[in-house]
Amino acid sequence: MKHSNCFLFFSTLKGKYGNLDSTLISYGPCQTPTLGFCVNRHDQIESFKPETFWVIQPQICLPNGKLVVIDWERVRVFDKEVAQLFLNTMHGISKATVTAVGKKEKRKERPLALNTVELMRVASASLGMSPQSAMVIAERLYTQGYISYPRTETTSYPENFDLIGTLRQHSSSSSWGSLVRDLLRDGMQKPRKGTDVGDHPPITPMRTASEMELRGDDWRIYEYITLHFIATLSKDCCYLQTTVSFDIGGETFSLVGKEVLDPGYTQLMTWQAIPAEESMPQMNKGDTCPIKEVKLLERQTSPPDYLTESELITLMEKHGIGTDASIPVHINNISVRNYVTVASGRRLIPTPLGIVLVHGYQKIDAELVLPRMRSAVEEQLNLIAHGHAEYQAVLQHALDIFKLKFAYFVQRIIGMDELFEVTFSSLADSGKALSRCGKCRRYMKFIQAKPSRLHCTQCDETYSLPQNGNIKLYKELKCPLDDFELVLWTTGTKGKCYPICPYCYNYPPFRDMRKGMGCNECTHPSCVYSLDASGVSPCVECENGILVLDETSGPKWKLACNKCNIVMKCFEDAHKVTVAGDDCEKCSSMLMTVDFNKAKNPLTDGSTQYTACLFCDPIFTSLCTDLRHARMTARRPPPRGGGRGRGRGRGRGRGKPPKDKMSQLAAYFV
Repeated sequence: MKHSNCFLFFSTLKGKYGNLDSTLISYGPCQTPTLGFCVNRHDQIESFKPETFWVIQPQICLPNGKLVVIDWERVRVFDKEVAQLFLNTMHGISKATVTAVGKKEKRKERPLALNTVELMRVASASLGMSPQSAMVIAERLYTQGYISYPRTETTSYPENFDLIGTLRQHSSSSSWGSLVRDLLRDGMQKPRKGTDVGDHPPITPMRTASEMELRGDDWRIYEYITLHFIATLSKDCCYLQTTVSFDIGGETFSLVGKEVLDPGYTQLMTWQAIPAEESMPQMNKGDTCPIKEVKLLERQTSPPDYLTESELITLMEKHGIGTDASIPVHINNISVRNYVTVASGRRLIPTPLGIVLVHGYQKIDAELVLPRMRSAVEEQLNLIAHGHAEYQAVLQHALDIFKLKFAYFVQRIIGMDELFEVTFSSLADSGKALSRCGKCRRYMKFIQAKPSRLHCTQCDETYSLPQNGNIKLYKELKCPLDDFELVLWTTGTKGKCYPICPYCYNYPPFRDMRKGMGCNECTHPSCVYSLDASGVSPCVECENGILVLDETSGPKWKLACNKCNIVMKCFEDAHKVTVAGDDCEKCSSMLMTVDFNKAKNPLTDGSTQYTACLFCDPIFTSLCTDLRHARMTARRPPPRGGGRGRGRGRGRGRGKPPKDKMSQLAAYFV
């Protein structure tokens, strides 16, 4: 089902629309319901209709001089005239009278032992990390021996777990050592009874570390895991909650204050501590407080906010979508595939693509988006685990259901396509004119949205381009094979840059070329933009690459490998650099011709043009610091005549190539 739907969307939808900003459109029984939660919340926000209401808000002065706003018992009313009526009953009253004082001792329970889902929730909500990033860091800390295995659903420590020994390791910590010593002296609390699902123990610190050892996010994750562990062995937070009721003109208002009796675990998890500002002075029934002002505020009901990653994780766990290992993967997938964007506060806002996908599924088969499909499979897997069902029977049952659903979906795919047509622009209406088509000589449009590509509206053909870089026209130069105008792919002034023929890139002209090769890998024997014309020598780092001269890089000239990411600077400020037609007698690299700037001319005889080997000539090597370093680790170049290319005559160490075009073609094909 997943593979078929992925192919279906990729072939029938992605290639038809220009502003469809995604390199992959897919379905997954966990991924799609995950996206469904985000889109459902988006739909609630979009369909929400705000209502106007009114609130009476008095401000009083407490005995300690603090100004506070007290809450109306009616909360709000939706009729302004009624609200004004209540406000009129308070006119002329200068004091609020205490009618009741209630006190109740409460406690905030210490946390359960830490499992994976809770770690991901806290990392997203409190530390500002994605669940995927948090798990990558946790796994790294585990392999380094700082924490226990981080993928677990258990929240109960094993009976034989050495809690005291693990706690004692942290008694010397500069961050929380004093609290640990107090806990060991006064006696730690028995951890709360959690859930043991039979997998790995809860996540705990395995050895001490300091902020000097673990920096950045690694330290933040380790710090939280350690504090959480110590908190599970600490006391609950106890506080006294005081509720004071006031009367103003017959209307009742209230104020709630909290006073900490024992901070307990909140000394460690300070973000859960009760602020001192919530304390309240002593008051008794019959006391009065001066009224500073009474306002009638007009407000509107507001929709729910977009789901945060933390809230989404909770929903996924509740509905049985994914496991502790796969939950961050599903959330990451809907993000990198451009179904949602992550906004401030780690809120997940669906993109037009994500919204259309979910609405399309709901239009054709709503069950594809509902979480119960996946949870039903999980229930059947549990039956296998407990010996109540046979593996083959469950497998065949699941396959039969998905096959039927897929066939039903294919028959009604037009419904999905109709939604795409309303939301996205066709290729013909997208992009901007960039280069000419070699077939019709009309301008092709550059579609910048991922995946970037060129589209000819006259021929109705689309040509793929390299991704993760910038595309621009290359001097209106044409490919000698197909007459398409060349374009340049570049990653910036410090990165690689090479020309591309859109047609050759998609339809390789020679047997030793693959789809996706630019001019820096083209084996055309006479083209001035091909590897034969601009290649210099085997790459000094990778096994199969060739260092190619970037002819667009002047005056800061550079060589770039056509396989790996090696870029080498050379001949800065030279007027012109070209690859000569001969190779070096010593190392078989191609000779290079340089026209030097008179102001920076290293030649002592007054001439400005010089032809030599980049690797063997002392003048050239002195000008190319990157190459001097590379020579220390470079492999020995191949012997002459033994080129490293896949096609005959393609290596940089071959003999002199024939000069006339027919001889070059004969040497290439024969």
